[in-house]
Amino acid sequence: MSTENEGTAVPPAPSAPPVPVDAPAASTPQASEAGAPTTPIPPVPPHASGGAQGPELVHAGPARAYASAEGGAQQGASDAPPQHPGPGPEGAWPPPQAPGTPLYADGGAGGAGGAWGSGYQQPAPKPKSGRGGLVAAVLVAALVAGGVGGGLGYTLAKDNDNGSSTTLSASDSGGSVKRDAGTVAGVAQRALPSTVTIEAESTSGEGGTGTGFVFDTQGHIVTNNHVVADAVDGGKLTATFPNGKKYDAEVVGHAQGYDVAVIKLKNAPSDLKPLTLGNSDQVAVGDSTIAIGAPFGLSNTVTTGIISAKDRPVASSDGSGSNASYMSALQTDASINPGNSGGPLLDAQGNVIGINSAIQSTSGGGLGGTSQSGSIGLGFAIPINQAKYVAQQLIKTGKPVYAKIGASVSLEDSTGGAKITTEGAGGSDPVEAGGPAAKAGLKPGDVITKLDDHVIDSGPTLIGEIWTHKPGDKVKITYERGGQTHTVDLTLGARAGDS
Repeated sequence: MSTENEGTAVPPAPSAPPVPVDAPAASTPQASEAGAPTTPIPPVPPHASGGAQGPELVHAGPARAYASAEGGAQQGASDAPPQHPGPGPEGAWPPPQAPGTPLYADGGAGGAGGAWGSGYQQPAPKPKSGRGGLVAAVLVAALVAGGVGGGLGYTLAKDNDNGSSTTLSASDSGGSVKRDAGTVAGVAQRALPSTVTIEAESTSGEGGTGTGFVFDTQGHIVTNNHVVADAVDGGKLTATFPNGKKYDAEVVGHAQGYDVAVIKLKNAPSDLKPLTLGNSDQVAVGDSTIAIGAPFGLSNTVTTGIISAKDRPVASSDGSGSNASYMSALQTDASINPGNSGGPLLDAQGNVIGINSAIQSTSGGGLGGTSQSGSIGLGFAIPINQAKYVAQQLIKTGKPVYAKIGASVSLEDSTGGAKITTEGAGGSDPVEAGGPAAKAGLKPGDVITKLDDHVIDSGPTLIGEIWTHKPGDKVKITYERGGQTHTVDLTLGARAGDS
């Protein structure tokens, strides 16, 4: 149901004759139970009973017809009533009452009572006594008291006038507004100057908008790979700060599998302030989160939420049909949308705990694609501990380095674990000869169910969990073979580049 016109104030009824000033107040009649009220109806107050009250909306629609005695809208009365109605067809305004009929009927016998447009007859003069006189006397007394008070006030002011003004003026300022460092406003105030809106454009003119944040004082900006992918091969890349200053930039390195990229500002300013990096391993479910980005191109947008889950296996794609990205993500309900990609996910102290990278969408859209799907409260961020390592590698060598076990696993959805395939990619061996898995005794057909204490339910989950580690890390692998469960230690290997 549309609420576009709800909340419109009911206009007053057509004018009725004034109450005689010398009529006793006690004789004020009541409205007839059967007829329409004969006194002007004031605008209905917001708290009035007699019908549901709609919200008070700006730009409400045209005013409805005059209200009935219950406060609802009178149906079929969209036109204003005539000022001098006379006899008319049945259902029209009531005709003037016969001479001698009381103007303000009280519902007694002999008729339905007066109505709007009824004739008016001045009643006979009555003695000025009783309650009406008391009201007048009280009014006069009030005026006299007001005059005396005013005169007394003037006299006191005059007698105490020593040349200085006694006039008190209201303050024109509410005082300075202080925002504590731990508030959302305080965090945003510190973090916003170190975030940028990134525009990437390919040589064919295609591109999009994303977000990044200052990583160091040399001008390096961390963002998502899918934000800058269009500008990798000779495209155009710019970064704009909240103060409006825009800088050309270039891609230093990008990791498709991690979905992390580093760009560098050309002619970077000397006053860059890198955001403080937190420890994503210490994040707990329920911790407050603050996301900064440019959702749908709306730069410098701040949203809040909590960490709603940790170690969430996520496989995402930029929609190009190329290899997917895998992460063991931080899940947050902070509102993030297309354009938030690459922006910082902060904790309550303003430390970066993740890089906003993907969202769950009911229509299958994501932050990396062209879909305009919006937030439904399921956003995913790359843990900053992993992103920090990747960014440092990209700055150092320009290429990502991935941890690996040296075995091919099925990428089909399952709940039983990650199964080592019987054939490797491109016809290669499913278990790399001399690799970590081979040295640990793993074979094709084995189903990996745990990596350390993390449950593995599928191949993508295993990949995402492996990539949270560095090459050379020792992990414990739990696997099943022939109905038997085995556990083995494994030292992760390394793979450079995305190919």
